[in-house]
Amino acid sequence: MTAKSFNAFAMAQAQFDKVAGVLDLDEATRELLRYPLREFSFAIPVRMDDGRARVFRGFRVQHNDARGPGKGGIRFHPHETIDTVRALATWMTWKCAVVEIPLGGSKGGVVCEPHNLSTREQEQICRGWVRQVVRNVGPVLDVPAPDVMTSAQHMLWMLDEFETITGGKYPGFITGKPVGMGGSLGRTEATGFGVVFTVREALKELNLKPENTTASVQGFGNVAQYAVRLYEQMGGKVTCVACWDQQDQQAYSYCRRDGIDFDQLLGITDRFGGIDKTKAKQLGYEILPGDDWLAQDVDILIPAALENQITGENVGRINKRVKIIAEGANGPTTPEADHVIHERGIFVIPDFLANAGGVTCSYFEQVQSNMNYYWEKDEVLGKLDVKMTSAYIAVSELARKRNLYMRDAAYVIAIGRVAQACRDRGWV
Repeated sequence: MTAKSFNAFAMAQAQFDKVAGVLDLDEATRELLRYPLREFSFAIPVRMDDGRARVFRGFRVQHNDARGPGKGGIRFHPHETIDTVRALATWMTWKCAVVEIPLGGSKGGVVCEPHNLSTREQEQICRGWVRQVVRNVGPVLDVPAPDVMTSAQHMLWMLDEFETITGGKYPGFITGKPVGMGGSLGRTEATGFGVVFTVREALKELNLKPENTTASVQGFGNVAQYAVRLYEQMGGKVTCVACWDQQDQQAYSYCRRDGIDFDQLLGITDRFGGIDKTKAKQLGYEILPGDDWLAQDVDILIPAALENQITGENVGRINKRVKIIAEGANGPTTPEADHVIHERGIFVIPDFLANAGGVTCSYFEQVQSNMNYYWEKDEVLGKLDVKMTSAYIAVSELARKRNLYMRDAAYVIAIGRVAQACRDRGWV
């Protein structure tokens, strides 16, 4: 479940180029949207617990802010690269546009392995990251959020550093904060629930009842856990989840034909979404290689881990029964694999639509923080359902009207909105 040796930014640009042709964008607009407006790459020196100094590499990429302040998470990952961050920032631009929220796309990261860092060392990285970009981020400029291997605690450290430097209280600077410290109720569930809201709409379109379907999920972190929970509440059955094993440094698929026991599995899962392999075996799970989640005899696949997980090499393993792929992760499908999936007629809910629940709820948190008035959880999740359902219907209707692949339809809507904002501002 490591990111394959594939350039994510080249993939994001290829996706853009395809739709730029469909939209017949002029050369200047293409040049503007193919690349980020601004990039920051910097060193974060940290004094480690053993007294030695160590330098970490940090990034912040602001792809486009024509529609509003930048928005995007900060991930801690040992394989983070500037190209990965560029791709994720680009996808954030389209994601905010497709769900019609007034934000642009950004992304950040630090090259580090949180599993091997103490709490104090992680705090120093968070504060160091803010110190390097404090002049270029903020409630009306660029609003960060959690991502892979970062949490509400990391966000609170970053907020504290930002407020210490700027001398004020700015809870709208960052989202994904703890509830009670400016965080929004419902934010934890938002991305996973959003995925399943779109799955629900796709099932309606395909005349399938949730209780008659099964699913296989890649990942068992926050997004996957809440997707599984809501899907099972709708009546569906998950028979396989795949996740990374930190001890063995490889991924495994945990399968049970009669369906996983969600609460039981959650009880043997660490805070990074890793399942205890020994305990899972004792509980009767069949433990298979990491890619085997793809080959399961199910109706729905939900990749909810990292980018570039369904590739030209493994796409042929997808079971013939699969009808829907809902991309909970960012960029989980390479263009090679996407071509095969399209040819096979599998219904794809593209990543920047399927997983837009997270940024939508982040936007809700930003609004609540800025006005210092907070909503109840039911109100947050109700607003999220309305936003996700409306976005799905708009994409689906365009796909049918113009006979487009769902991914292309979502891009046509998103890129069209951003291009129009750039034209309206007089940038191109």
